[in-house]
Amino acid sequence: MNFDMASEMLEMDDVEVRSIVGADDVLSGSNVSTRRGVAGIFFMYKAAGAKADQMGTLDEVLAAAKKAGDNVRTVGFALTPCVIPEVGHANFELSDDEMAFGMGIHGEPGIWNGPIKTADELAQEAVEEILKDMPLVEDDEVALLVNGLGATSAEELYILTGSVRAQLKARGIKVYRSWTGEYATSMEMTGASISICRVDDELKGYFDYPVDTPFVSQR
Repeated sequence: MNFDMASEMLEMDDVEVRSIVGADDVLSGSNVSTRRGVAGIFFMYKAAGAKADQMGTLDEVLAAAKKAGDNVRTVGFALTPCVIPEVGHANFELSDDEMAFGMGIHGEPGIWNGPIKTADELAQEAVEEILKDMPLVEDDEVALLVNGLGATSAEELYILTGSVRAQLKARGIKVYRSWTGEYATSMEMTGASISICRVDDELKGYFDYPVDTPFVSQR
């Protein structure tokens, strides 16, 4: 709603606008048109930003974002809820020995709540869910994002990254490059998400493009 309102306000001032919606959360629905956009939009921002800095047209920037969005899938999980400041209390409950798999970053329900699993177990289940939706074959190349939801330590995120890379290696899938850290958080939620983006030479160029922001800096 907010983005639509912003678009309308810009168009009233004769500013040409294009809109695109992220839909990378594979466990939020079988229909891409109704899925949530979660941390995988990182790759859409990277592609669109690179194309814009290369002086691409508005439609070319949109096409770059769409290509990244079409090739990225995400699965997330949480060990604690988050507290939205205006609400002042957790928007769902988990016991100390319980986790939720398939959560949205704002606490939207996942596909199961159950006992806490290891990084290896979570990586295996997440990769399997992603590959059900976006089949990859041996020698395919991907970009990987392991994203913390706000209260997960860097050490734990790197352990998870190693587990995901091992799952992909076992399938003959090559990781072109990866990012690990907090890029799409949910306040102080303990948990993470795993995003896999299938890449070709065009997307590699966008993801390798120099950038300097508070969240990503690469030369």
